[in-house]
Amino acid sequence: MTTQSELGDERIGMEARTVSGDHLDVRLWLRLLATTNEIEQEIRTRLRVRFATTLPRFDYLAQLDRHHDGLRMSALSRYLMVTGGNVTGLTDQLVAEGWVDRIPDPVDKRATLVRLTELGRERFEEMAAEHERWLTEMFAGFGRGDEQALFDLLGQLRVHLAATADPSPVSNDQERS
Repeated sequence: MTTQSELGDERIGMEARTVSGDHLDVRLWLRLLATTNEIEQEIRTRLRVRFATTLPRFDYLAQLDRHHDGLRMSALSRYLMVTGGNVTGLTDQLVAEGWVDRIPDPVDKRATLVRLTELGRERFEEMAAEHERWLTEMFAGFGRGDEQALFDLLGQLRVHLAATADPSPVSNDQERS
């Protein structure tokens, strides 16, 4: 098991690859990446230890929690940005555990929706509440004003990135030619 010290060393190592002459943009990107990875790893560890579950399962349940009437598996796959096979595997597991149900789509009888059962909703709400407490603990070093400022700045960055994104990204095939 990775210790907190080793995680800190790994994070510092990622940032230490830059030298003082590097551009601030590169250093900022590396800091964002290292911080995100560190938080994600801690959440993964805590979900595994506390709830014997994984981050993908948590994300799956979170999507269903947002859609009380259920979702088609194709929509769930798009929201989670994973293949249909991944969603089918998770769905099979969670149906067997009694956390989700497959139900006929009332709009299209040929389609199936997946939705949380009462047990699934109760268990997810417990996990989600603890997940939020973990994040509150992780951000406790910031004052509320600093948290809000960081949130606002990252929001501005996302708006800028969306406005300046290339509408026709180059595919891997085009890149090779």
